[in-house]
Amino acid sequence: MQTNLAPEYQGTADGLAAEAILRKCVHCGFCTATCPTYQLLGDELDGPRGRIYLMKQVLEGHTPTRKTQQHLDRCLTCRNCESTCPSGVDYGHLVDIGRKLVDAKVERPAGEKLVRWALKEGLPSPLFKPAMKMGQMVRGLLPDALKAKVPAPQNAGRWPNREHARKVLMLEGCVQPAMMPNINSATARVLDAAGIQAVLAPKAGCCGAVKFHLNDQDGGKAQMRINIDAWWPMIDQVEAIVMNASGCGVTVKEYGHILQDDPQYAEKAARISALTKDLSELLPDLVDALKGKVSVNVAQVAFHPPCTLQHGQKLRGGVEKHLGDLGFAVKVANNEPHLCCGSAGTYSVLNPEIAYQLRDRKLGHLQQITPEVIVSANIGCITHLQSGTATPVKHWVEVLDAALI
Repeated sequence: MQTNLAPEYQGTADGLAAEAILRKCVHCGFCTATCPTYQLLGDELDGPRGRIYLMKQVLEGHTPTRKTQQHLDRCLTCRNCESTCPSGVDYGHLVDIGRKLVDAKVERPAGEKLVRWALKEGLPSPLFKPAMKMGQMVRGLLPDALKAKVPAPQNAGRWPNREHARKVLMLEGCVQPAMMPNINSATARVLDAAGIQAVLAPKAGCCGAVKFHLNDQDGGKAQMRINIDAWWPMIDQVEAIVMNASGCGVTVKEYGHILQDDPQYAEKAARISALTKDLSELLPDLVDALKGKVSVNVAQVAFHPPCTLQHGQKLRGGVEKHLGDLGFAVKVANNEPHLCCGSAGTYSVLNPEIAYQLRDRKLGHLQQITPEVIVSANIGCITHLQSGTATPVKHWVEVLDAALI
C-alpha cells in the first residue's frame, strides 16, 4: 500500500515503522473474516482493513476525530488478523503506533481518562494486592459487574525449596499474585517435580503491557527497563525466562523490538526476549520428566488458547498435545477456537458490551465439549471466562499440578 507521510511524521521512528508495515498491506480483506469486532459489529472501520485505512489517513496528515479514536479503541489487539494475513502485515505494532498518534491529537472525555489512568496506575501498583484482599473480604456484597473482576480467595499452597542444577527465571506478574497466586506456585511445583528450579527476581514487576497498551508507552518502557535490570545479574545462571501468563510472555518477547532504539537497553532487551519462553514451550521436557508421576483426576478438559499464545507468540497445539501425552483428555472448541474470548487485557473493563458478547460466544463453544474443567494460559482469559460459567476455569498448569503423585 503506497503511503505519503505527512511532513510531521517523515523521518520519525513511528512514521518509518508505520510506513514499512503499511507497504505490506494489499487491502485484500482476508483479515476481516477472522476479526472478532468486525464479526460482531459488521462495520468495515471496526475490522483490521478499515482501521489500517484510518491510520494511513492520520499518517498522511488527515486530522483524526473522536470516531477515529473509538474505532481503534474497539480493536482487541488479539492479532488474529496477523495469523490470517497472507502478506505478513505486522498489525499489532501498527495499531500501537496509530493509537499513540491519535491520542496525541484527540482529547478523551474526562471520565474515560480517569478510568484509563486508574487501570494503568492501579493494576501494576503495590497497592493492588491489599485492595484485592479487601474486595475479596466483601465479595458477596459486591454488584455482579464488580464481583466478576474479584475472584474468590485462593490458597497458593507451598513453594518448593529444593535446589536443582537446572534453573529458570519466572516473572510473578502484577495482578496474578493477588488474584490467582496458585498459578505461580503450581508452576514452581510442576517444574520442581521435573527437576527444574523456578527462581524469582524480587525487583521484577509488571511486564509493562498494561501501561504500554493504554497508551502510556513511556511508562510501559520504564517498567520493561526495571525488569531487565532486575533479571540481568541472573541471566547467566538460568536457561530461560519462563512466562506462565501468555499476555506477559508476548510482551517480554517483544522487549527487543520495543526498546530497539534505546542505546542503553537495546542489546540487553534483545537478549531478554531471546531467553523468554512461554511455560508451554517447556512441556516437551516436562512430559519426559513427569511420566510416571502423574495421575489424571479429571475426565474431560476444554482448552481455550489465548490470543497472546496462538496469535501473538504463534504457539499452537502444544498444550493439548503434551497434556494428552501425560494422559489428559484435552479438546479445543470445534467452532471458532481462533477467536478472542473478549478479555484482552483491560478491554473487558473499557468495552464490556463487546467483551461479554465474545465471552458468552466462546463459552458456548467450550461447553459443547461438556468439560469438567476449562483451562487456559493467561490470567485475563481465566478471570473473564470464569465470570460467565459455573464450570471451573483454571490455568492448565494448575490441573497438571493437582495430578502430581
